[in-house]
Amino acid sequence: MKILLPPSEGKTAPDSGAPLAVSELTFPALAEARAEVLSSLAQASEREDALQLLGVGASLVEEVRANTLLPQAPSAPAHTVYTGVLFHAMEASDLTDVSAERRAAVHVMSGLFGIVGIDDRIPAYRLSMGAKLPELGTMRTWWKKRLRPVLDEAFADDLVVDCRSADYRAAWPGTPDRTVTVDVVQVRDGERKVVSHFAKHTRGELVGRLLRSPDPLPTTAEGLAEAASAWYTVELTAPTDRKPGSLTVVLT
Repeated sequence: MKILLPPSEGKTAPDSGAPLAVSELTFPALAEARAEVLSSLAQASEREDALQLLGVGASLVEEVRANTLLPQAPSAPAHTVYTGVLFHAMEASDLTDVSAERRAAVHVMSGLFGIVGIDDRIPAYRLSMGAKLPELGTMRTWWKKRLRPVLDEAFADDLVVDCRSADYRAAWPGTPDRTVTVDVVQVRDGERKVVSHFAKHTRGELVGRLLRSPDPLPTTAEGLAEAASAWYTVELTAPTDRKPGSLTVVLT
């Protein structure tokens, strides 16, 4: 099983640590592409219209300025750099109780790096998949053709549990018959509604529970649903050759 997460917009910048080593990140075949984005992002972040290019507000001007120094910035494991609701619910800041083998199942999509392993050492940065860099275009489109050959091969035999948002799914949709999205609905006044905060929290909580479970990680959609049913009310729509499956968690 492989688990795909979206990054968090907010990140905790490491206070210390070795600088970024692009060649040491998971999927080294993407090293050249990552270096190209790093260079383009640094140039864009120096422009007067950098905030507009990156789609962020004035309060983030220091984070955008930091994009120009990423090769020299301290790095730390991705699970400590990414913050936010999903990662907090996952208890991602401390994974010492999870084996390295199980942590290796978790990957985070990234506008800057394409995809990283949860233990990859990265700096804090500001670049979403929806951002458009002058030299490269929109990142989800730019990454799509570069991620596809690498991830199609790497994940060919795995169940992919997809916890990503739309922009990050667009960068690599995955193979439909091996992919299951995690969807969350809350029942209010007898009606089902999608609530973003609870959806992020529940996805992170589910991933944290799967990683810390004494049972083997599921390898099928049915196995995923069975595992998740220990903690939630769930409904499974099985994947097909044309459409990913869906594990719907129903919160009451």
